[in-house]
This record gives sequence, structure tokens and C-alpha cells, in this order.
Amino acid sequence: MKKTSLLILAAFAGSLSMALLAQDYEVPRTEWGQPDLRGVWNWSSNVPMQRPTQYGERQFLTPEEVEEFARRRAAADAGSDAALNIEGVDGSYNDFWIENQGIGGNVRTSHIISPANGRLPELQEGVAQQQGVYGGITTGEMRPVRIAAGGIGADGPEDRGLSERCIIGFNAGPPLIPSLYNNNLQIFQNKDTAVLMTEMIHDARIVPLYDSPDEMEILNQDIRFYTGDSRGYWEGGTLVVVTQNFNGLSASFGQAGTSYAKVLTERFTRTGPYTVDYEFTVDDPVTYTDEFSGIVSMTRVAGLLYEYGCHEGNYGMENILRGARVEERLAEEGQL
Repeated sequence: MKKTSLLILAAFAGSLSMALLAQDYEVPRTEWGQPDLRGVWNWSSNVPMQRPTQYGERQFLTPEEVEEFARRRAAADAGSDAALNIEGVDGSYNDFWIENQGIGGNVRTSHIISPANGRLPELQEGVAQQQGVYGGITTGEMRPVRIAAGGIGADGPEDRGLSERCIIGFNAGPPLIPSLYNNNLQIFQNKDTAVLMTEMIHDARIVPLYDSPDEMEILNQDIRFYTGDSRGYWEGGTLVVVTQNFNGLSASFGQAGTSYAKVLTERFTRTGPYTVDYEFTVDDPVTYTDEFSGIVSMTRVAGLLYEYGCHEGNYGMENILRGARVEERLAEEGQL
């Protein structure tokens, strides 16, 4: 049985003891009296974002379903060692690098919890969607490329996804989305500011803090950013971060729409000595017919967050484009 399957069983077995511990847990406070969220937190997960329809409105797996899932995963691991080997000039990593197993807590049927069916709302009519592809294939889609990973071709850097161009991490959002690896966030706090720094692309969101949502100073709508403008406040033991003023050059969520009209509300709640609940709500009436919310559990990391040294124009991008030109030349010469 591979480590992923063992972790699934260990996570569920440990959920009861962690729940008992949480009942008596007192959230530590900073020197300013705020709940202490400082540290490095990992949001790895193999829970699907949307709930498979067979679970209906049920949010958690039963112990029997967790064990059955672990058995199926172990059988699949034993039968094949190939997982993520994508061929082509922009081929991906192999499965050695995959880190998508959550630790601790109950096992959810989906991260989306609202609507009650755990599914994303319907898209508004005519909303554009982009599908990232590998292998240098050109899909004919128009620029700008708003997706995080893959691309619409390899004619130039503008055809590649935002994470390949080192503009936005493929899991950093916001909101934070569990992905194959590098699901790490470091939170800094002082009295008036919180900083949310993600490992992918090493991006830091500086969040001014206010006494209440009514007092938040909203940035002029003409000033816009890839990751939006974030402002926050404390709501009891929860850090609430409201982000808007996205520039529209990234998707609203996943591969759908644009971020231009999106308002994102994130909630960070310390639930135990090693756990934080991260909840997000996306309100984008231009892209979706209704708002939706999801929740992801974060686990404390006993270590430091080192720089993910990505930069646009890196040698990976150069080699993708060079490889595509070589493939084109070989095809013209009849060698492919």
C-alpha cells in the first residue's frame, strides 16, 4: 500500500482524537489580542472540488467509504506506476512530485458546500471558457489566456497559461485551490495588517485590517490587479478578507469567465493547534447565476516557506518555445 492510501486511513483515524482535542482548544492570541494565525499552513487535498452526484447533499464520507476508497487507491497504485507523464514540448512532471493528500479531519465529499448539492452554479449564457492543452497544440482560442496551467498553443509566451508565465500560481488564486503540489501558505500578522504569502510564484497579498466591514476603504475601481485588492477585518475568531478589483485577465474560477466582476470573501478560522479552516465565497454575477462557497482544511507545517523562484522569461518557457519550433521544422522535413 503506497503512502497516499496509508495517509487516507491515518487521516480518518486521527479525526476523532483531533475533534476531542478541538473541544477543549483555546485559540492563542497575538500581542494585540487577535487570534494567532501566524505560521506556514498546507492545504493539500484529494477531495474533489465538486461533489459526485451519488452523494447528493451529504458533505462527509462514512468510515466504510473511506476504507473502500483507500483499498481502490492502493489497487490502482499497485497496478500502474504511471500517473502524470505528459509528452510533448511542454510535458508535465511525473508522479514523484505529487503532493495532494490532505492530513487530519473528516473526509469531505467535495470542497464546495454551497449550493447544498456541492456543485458549481450554472454559468451565465455566453460565458467564455478556456481549456488548457499540452503538447504545443493550438486550439485556436483568442488571447488573452486566462487559465492557470497548460495553454492554447506554443507560438509565443502569450499562448501559455498564467502559471507557466510566472504571473499567478496555478493554485494560489485567490481563492486558494488544492492542486498537485506546493499547496503552502504563510500568514504574517501585526495589529493593522495581515500578509498572505503563497508558495507558488511566491506572491504576497498585503491585507489592511479594519474594525468592521463598514469601515473598509475600497480602492478606486479603475485600479485593478491580477490578484485583486484585499481588505480585511476580524469577525469574532475569524479573519475575513474581502477581495475585489480583479483585472479580468484571469478566469473567474477554474476555466470559466473573467475575474473582472468577481468579489471574493475568504474566512480563516483557527480550529486547533495544527488546523485552520479556510472558507471562500465567490460572488460573480457576470460569470455565474449564483454565488457559491467552499471550504478547505489547512494543516500546520513544521518548517519554513522558501522562495518559489519563478520569473517570466524563465528557461522553461524558452525551452517550450524552442521545442515547438524544432517540432515544426522536423514536420516540414517529413521527419515527424
